[in-house]
Amino acid sequence: MPQGTRASYVYMVQMDIPAEHEAEFNRIYDTEHVPALTKVPGVRGCTRYVLEKTNKQGMARYLALYELDSPDLVDSPAWQEAAAVGDWIAKVRPHTTNRSHTIMRKLA
Repeated sequence: MPQGTRASYVYMVQMDIPAEHEAEFNRIYDTEHVPALTKVPGVRGCTRYVLEKTNKQGMARYLALYELDSPDLVDSPAWQEAAAVGDWIAKVRPHTTNRSHTIMRKLA
């Protein structure tokens, strides 16, 4: 894609984490997980959010939006390898709940 062109897809990852694991969750997400995943070719960036207000009961509190060039990236060996970097799998993933993974295609 030419420089300045936005990604064609967003990968929405939502989850909850118990309060007692929240500080470590945010530290590892920001310092290990996101930096590793955004190095995967075709990943344009990632922005994280925390729920402020909703009309939907049960919505997960945390959201990460990854900008992708292809929906297949999240199934690629490069993505899987990057997702396994650091303490994410051992120290964070076992404590996450209410997880959802969604890929959306940009319309225009």
